[in-house]
Amino acid sequence: MPVLDLPLDPCYSPPMAFHLTLKPGRERSVVQRHPWLFESAIGNLSAQPPDGAVVDVRGSDGTWLARGTWSGKSQIRVRLWTWNIEEHIDAGLIQQRIATAIAGRQAIAADAGTTAYRLVFSESDGLPGVIADRYGDFVVVQLSTIGAALRAQAIVEALVAQLAPRGIYERSDAEVRAKEGLEPAERLLWGEGVDGPIEILENGQRYSIDLVGGHKTGAYLDQRTNRRRVAAYCAGADVLSCFSYTGGFELEAAAAGAQHITAIDSSAEVLALAAENARRNGVTTPIEHVTGNVFGELRRFRAEGRTFDVIVLDPPKFVHSRNQIDRATRGYKDINLLAMQLLRPGGILATFSCSGLVSADLFQKVVFGAAVDAKRDVQILERLTQAPDHPVLLTFPEAEYLKGLLCRVAGSTSD
Repeated sequence: MPVLDLPLDPCYSPPMAFHLTLKPGRERSVVQRHPWLFESAIGNLSAQPPDGAVVDVRGSDGTWLARGTWSGKSQIRVRLWTWNIEEHIDAGLIQQRIATAIAGRQAIAADAGTTAYRLVFSESDGLPGVIADRYGDFVVVQLSTIGAALRAQAIVEALVAQLAPRGIYERSDAEVRAKEGLEPAERLLWGEGVDGPIEILENGQRYSIDLVGGHKTGAYLDQRTNRRRVAAYCAGADVLSCFSYTGGFELEAAAAGAQHITAIDSSAEVLALAAENARRNGVTTPIEHVTGNVFGELRRFRAEGRTFDVIVLDPPKFVHSRNQIDRATRGYKDINLLAMQLLRPGGILATFSCSGLVSADLFQKVVFGAAVDAKRDVQILERLTQAPDHPVLLTFPEAEYLKGLLCRVAGSTSD
């Protein structure tokens, strides 16, 4: 089946070669193999490259250092793909990188109880701007950079060769595309279309997933291992799950023997899907689905005197740019303070941030501030991060965007 309406040849390469020279003293990050090169580091260009073109990077002394793709509209001017002068950014390199990424997920692929996971994680897998997720027989891709978008054909052909899926769908609707001068793109790229929700498995649980209209690429795959870790504390517990989405934390908590579950989300539509997921898994634990703003509902619960044994806070991304960090940290503190006030003594708080611009250290300080204001003694039992199919390249720590703290919240510090 042909790839549909893709923009340029997979080996996109203008007729002339381009190179840039770094300013003196700006070679360090490139030598240390960080894949982002900002405009401020560039000394001069041999000529102005078109967006997506291959650019060689040279040190201030002219030494060849790396090769990447150009983005003239982004502050990140070059996304580096290789530090090997013999490697070219072409269909062959893309095929090899995708094959390596898929091979690295073989342990997950071999698990019959999980049929949805990340296949390719962008810079961490040597493919800047490329995300590919498996959902059963389908693959969903996000192409968030101009260098990736212009190589869509090579990416799709490599995925087809490796996986032979029924269909490949593009969900490139992330806000980062605007910074690259790209419009959102949602379309069928190859094979069969998706007509309505499909069923996938995660940790043996059955989920109905909307690949076309759901969040992200269809689901929050990064929380797969954390859902099971939190469930380990839910036997016999009264559980509150905030920002429920399609009910992943609730399904695992019910399977672990939770006594009662309350799930909050602002969308009645996704809560209906969460209820359907509970039914398809034969859940007998009572689940109360509450449609509303989580901040407001937690205040209502506090006013009503409701308390819980386990609370899960899994909010969406609060920070999209650096000027939002202060506001976002106030939001994180508020929601954690409310949760601590609603926990019974010795209760468990599982709190997360998926905002990449909020560091693990800053997030812990925010939770600390909430504990002080709540007058509760809080112990960190476990530190959580994204599932292993979202690996973090050591030279690219920005890939570690998901932070989680699993805490025991004691009684009042005045007790």
